[in-house]
Amino acid sequence: GRRLTRFEATAYASHYFSLYSRWRTLVHDFVVIFSVVLLGLIATGMFQFWPHSIESSAEWSLDRRSVHDAPLVRIPMSSPIPERGDLSCRMHTCFDVYRCGYNPKNKIKVYIYPLQRFVDEVGVPISSTGLSREYNDLLSAISDSDFYTDDVSRACLFIPSIDVLNQNSLRIRETAQALAMLPRWDKGMNHLLFNMLPGGPPDYNTALDVPRDRALLAGGGFSTWTYRQGYDISIPVYSPLSAEVDLPERQPGPRRYFILSSQTAIHREYRVELERLKEENGEALLLLDKCSNLSQGLASVRKRCYKGQVYDYPQILQESSFCVVLRGARLGQATLSDVLQAGCVPVIMADSYILPFSEVLDWKRASVVIPEEKLPEMYTILKSIPHRQVEEMQRQARWFWEAYFSSMKDIGMTTLQIINDRIYPYAARTYEEWNNPPVVKWTSVNSPLFLPLIPPRSPGFTAVVLTYDRIESLFRVITEISKVPSLAKLLVVWNNQNKSPPEESLWPKVAVPLKVLRTKENKLSNRFFPFDEIETEAVLAIDDDIIMLTSDELQFGYEVWREFPDRLVGYPGRLHLWDHEMGKWKYESEWTNEVSMVLTGAAFYHKYFNYLYTYKMPGDIKNWVDAHMNCEDIAMNFLVANITGKAPIKVTPRKKFKCPECTAIDGLSLDQTHMVERSECINKFASVFGTMPLKVVEHRADPVLYKDDFPEKLKSFPNIGSL
Repeated sequence: GRRLTRFEATAYASHYFSLYSRWRTLVHDFVVIFSVVLLGLIATGMFQFWPHSIESSAEWSLDRRSVHDAPLVRIPMSSPIPERGDLSCRMHTCFDVYRCGYNPKNKIKVYIYPLQRFVDEVGVPISSTGLSREYNDLLSAISDSDFYTDDVSRACLFIPSIDVLNQNSLRIRETAQALAMLPRWDKGMNHLLFNMLPGGPPDYNTALDVPRDRALLAGGGFSTWTYRQGYDISIPVYSPLSAEVDLPERQPGPRRYFILSSQTAIHREYRVELERLKEENGEALLLLDKCSNLSQGLASVRKRCYKGQVYDYPQILQESSFCVVLRGARLGQATLSDVLQAGCVPVIMADSYILPFSEVLDWKRASVVIPEEKLPEMYTILKSIPHRQVEEMQRQARWFWEAYFSSMKDIGMTTLQIINDRIYPYAARTYEEWNNPPVVKWTSVNSPLFLPLIPPRSPGFTAVVLTYDRIESLFRVITEISKVPSLAKLLVVWNNQNKSPPEESLWPKVAVPLKVLRTKENKLSNRFFPFDEIETEAVLAIDDDIIMLTSDELQFGYEVWREFPDRLVGYPGRLHLWDHEMGKWKYESEWTNEVSMVLTGAAFYHKYFNYLYTYKMPGDIKNWVDAHMNCEDIAMNFLVANITGKAPIKVTPRKKFKCPECTAIDGLSLDQTHMVERSECINKFASVFGTMPLKVVEHRADPVLYKDDFPEKLKSFPNIGSL
């Protein structure tokens, strides 16, 4: 058998307390046996409400037996009933955050009530299904997580073991009475209920009808009328197909069909409109329905038909760029999960529907939401979306499913994390962490925007030197940098694929580790690649011809960066200006009172920005830079300013990098077309970003005693250099 979860073990321990109650009355035994038989019959019929969610298996039998052995609790008819639910509840009015307290891990503690079987005075259970497999998986995941505690006195959040996922299986009044009998209920304060199928015929309310006082509700079909923003959590309706059907990820791109509709129980008016769209657009739209020639059961659930042709479901969803998700009797539909799993962009038409986890997920990046009245215009609307954006949405849709929809565990953990972020907002996940697929290992780098203190002095910085074939100049740069006290490591990015680096014995002898990294292509962007060898927070990007900077200048630049780790800290400053005659931006080189950029020929920055430059640079900027062999420094200035909303910091008076030995053949920046291209870069980047993120300042940072008439030997940084 499998390992028991903690709350199942508690249920087994409670078995002995139930022996006496089962012995007292033979009538009760009969009721229990009858209930188990009835449970099997109802579970078979449940397919109409939650398709193929409960199947008989050895594992499920074990779960049912543990519920059967749980202690019996009778609900007196006169037991109190909670209030309907306070629509005005918010975290500051209906949730006791002081119960959560402070802990070093900034993580709430969750207590799960022991399993109990609630029955009314005559022995009829409050639920026709008992504990569903889905709710059992959810509680198991929580009990195995870092959120769980078995110490009720330490708990911040309480989760009943009463399954209310599917309202169709509940006796509303008796379920409410059972909730009120929980020892820590306290009018539902700090209690969390999970419900995916709310309401019932004929009106199908969009929130659970069970009276629940002040309890938080993680609901699968909220509308704007029933959702308590900032208090409830909108969750997806779990699709059991997620666990049963393995859909390998498909690369984004054009598909066989443009639009596909696979739902079988949509309103007649919607189907008529979809059929009209089908007639107008032909093979671009595939309109599927249930198969009338197949016998009912599990097999028919996994099939869809169109004019006698049978398609496998959900596999067919991968053959379309867009998949329609229309409201049914309920706003929340399991189809949404199937569509996301297939990497098909959902076209959601369910007015007033609160999308799952919309508190943290940016659905504009993964779906198209269209008002129901715009259904006739759906094809035109979708055709207006650029192909590249469709591919990004396909990729994002699949990732949303993998991260937040694929299992009851993912749904449960996401719900608890959202609540955790509300209680500990200073340790909450960022928008990027919630919405950006982990293309790179973000755990290897901390964002400088959220550093609690200034970076420590001890680790120092890593110097990354970009070079091609100027060996003599490179060696002089290495020698000078090695004199800086805070240097921790030297990385030489060898950008010449036609020439090998010098032999190891020829390199300067330095006191810190030195490593040569050979690149596959000669690209300027290689200087900003997030190499694993960069272990410090601080990076000094420096060219192989910057031989004029003194060790004092470099050390002072590092000290300034430590105070402002989210900024670019550099030496020569540059400025962008608006040319009114030409009607565009212009690049200004030197001798100005203002600064909006610093050259990255020698600049300090946080290594986090290497990740953003390499993996998150908007549009085609990175490719443009590599193609033109120019403006990588301007691109980095744009990126940092756009993320932080702050200007760079210029240090020391130096206004240019003078290289007496360099000729026009050696240096890119001496080309006559260089300045013209720099202005083109600014206009190009501003167009891609959709704004001008660069910020202008009129100050720089110098050492405290820089201009003072004071003995040089008493100054911390006496050799600051000239202009």
